[in-house]
Order: sequence, then C-alpha cells, then structure tokens
Amino acid sequence: MFKKYKIAILPGDGIGPEVIKQVYKIIYIINKIFNLNIITKEYKIGGIAIDNIDNSLPLNTLLGCLNSNAILLGSVGGNKWNNLPLKNKPEIKSLLFLRKYFKLFNNLRPSKLYSGLEDLCPLKKEIYIKGLNILCVRELISGIYFGKPKGNNGYKKLEYSFDTEIYYKFEIEKIAHIAFKKALERKCKLTLVDKSNVLESSMLWKKTVSDISKLYPKVNFNHMYIDNITMQLIKNPSQFDVILCSNLFGDIISDECAMISGSIGMLPSASLNDNNFGIYEPAGGSAPDIAGKNISNPIAQILSFSMLLRYSFNLIKESNIIENSINNILKFGYKTKDLKLNSEKFINTSEMGSLISCFIIKEKLNEQDII
Repeated sequence: MFKKYKIAILPGDGIGPEVIKQVYKIIYIINKIFNLNIITKEYKIGGIAIDNIDNSLPLNTLLGCLNSNAILLGSVGGNKWNNLPLKNKPEIKSLLFLRKYFKLFNNLRPSKLYSGLEDLCPLKKEIYIKGLNILCVRELISGIYFGKPKGNNGYKKLEYSFDTEIYYKFEIEKIAHIAFKKALERKCKLTLVDKSNVLESSMLWKKTVSDISKLYPKVNFNHMYIDNITMQLIKNPSQFDVILCSNLFGDIISDECAMISGSIGMLPSASLNDNNFGIYEPAGGSAPDIAGKNISNPIAQILSFSMLLRYSFNLIKESNIIENSINNILKFGYKTKDLKLNSEKFINTSEMGSLISCFIIKEKLNEQDII
C-alpha cells in the first residue's frame, strides 16, 4: 500500500487558479513516474470565498488544511477587495490567520538568477555576472504585523495611527537557529538585517543572533542595517548567501531579491512550523490585471510545489527533478511573457506547465539511462 501524501490546494484569487492548474500536471507526472500517491483536494480562500460565502477563510477550508500534510496556495486578494476594512481583507483574515494558526514561523524564500534569464536582471552585467543565489529566512508570525496595540484614533488633523513591533527573545532564537543551519548547508555565510542603531526590537535581534553565532563557528556572520542592505543588494548581490530578517524587513528584502533575479514570477516560498507542516506559495501575489489571460508565469507556483515535496514530504529526488527540468527549460530559451525581451517569442501559462511536465519525464528517462 502506497503512503498517502495529502495536499490541501487553495487556488485563491487572480492568477492563482490558472497557475495551480499547471501544478496538477506536475503532480500527475510525479505520481506516475515515481509511483507516489499524492492526493489533492481544493478549497476556497480569499476574495473568491468572500464573494461566495462572505468569509475569506471558510470553516471547511480550515478543516481541509487540518486534515492535510501540507498546503499549496495560489494567491489571495486583489483590487476588488481593497476597500474592505483592514481586519476583513483577504490577506489579513485568511493568509495571516493561517500562518499564525499553524505557527508557521519559518519563511524560506530562495531567489537566484537562472541561466538564460541574465538579460532580465536590471543590474549591470559586471555586477550580475558574479552570480546571484540568495536564501531569505524570514520570521513570519510576530513583529509589527501581529504586535498589539495597533489602531487608529483622533480626529481631523489630530487623527493618528499606530502599530507595535514586538519580538520575544525566544522567537528570535528559534528563527536564528534555522538560518544558521541553512547557512551550514550552503556557503556558510549569514547576514542579519536590522535597524539596531534606532530600534529597540532590532537591538534585541542583533544581540540575540550575535550570541547564537558563537554556536556556529563555521558560519561567517555579519549584520547590516535595512537601508544599507537594500543598497548593497543592488551594488553587489553576490556578497550574500543566507539573509536573516524580521517579518517586516523580510517582506521588503525578499521582493527586492525577486526583482534583481529577473521576475517576481520566479520566486517561490515555504512557510513552515516545527513539524515541517507548511504553506507553499509564490511570492508574487494575485496579479488581477493579467488574470484569465493565460500569460502568467507558473514557475514560482511549480517551484513552491517542489519546495513542498522537499520540506514537508522529504521527497528530495522528486523535488530535484522538477528544479532541474525548470533549469533546462530556461536554458533552452522557453519563456513566459514576463520573461521575454522586446520581440522575443513567448509561451503561455498552459504551455509552460505542459513543457515542464515533459521535461520531468525526459529528466527521469535520462536518469534511467545513466543507471
């Protein structure tokens, strides 16, 4: 009897459903060629759930997530729901709630400049030629997004708003150990992002992570202020390997890493708890302006599924074959619209999903030939 791997699929809003559709192709192929039993079930979340049942996170969706081994998310939100009160926005009521509910404190966002996409990098050739392969490790369920008190008060010109940045030492220690262990698996370089020259919370981050660094003598550890590292990522991104960030700073830095790697449509993410249960999603958002046009880039969604196989299911070989297939597709020059330059031809969303599926089969056959 095959082991069952259960995934809750949450297509969500905007381009979510169409890029998720491409992942189904990959799941079908992976199940076939590796004799796996990956089982999926779809649930509504976000704006579409508000439109259907006036709740961005229906109870049956939450129960479906609880009954799964991992969650694959498309995207939530869009312009249609931007005028809702902050507490009712899909991003807050569904996505942030799920992160907190499942204690998904560990957010991993890898970004690299793929062979074949060098000309999409907005940096000068003499900068990007040195290479770009960065893992952003972001604390995800604390900080200013969740701190209390927060609110709005006052009247007319005396109206004011406030948010609270709060971190406990144990929260910083927990994510710091993850980051140092990731650094040991890579180039043994770790950079902490903070603003310890003016923020009390950042002072605690710097002190705590510096103390933990003594437990990892093989890791070359340093720290940079948030304003400096945003500049250094443009000036010389090759100096970075693993970047450790608080929730807010990680939100900023990971998007910058995405853009200097060519397209935010290439950036996957994993949000994990202590048991490696997680939500896997692209970092690019719902992109409602291109939804339904079959021109969105499904690679970030497929790479997010690859991360799911790696971290939640420990299916390393299967994850590697997906990533190798994407590498080869890009080397051969196949691109979606967001990756093309000027008059270059491009393939649509559905074609890219099918092509990756074919390359996975090809990779598997090549592997068998070698054996």
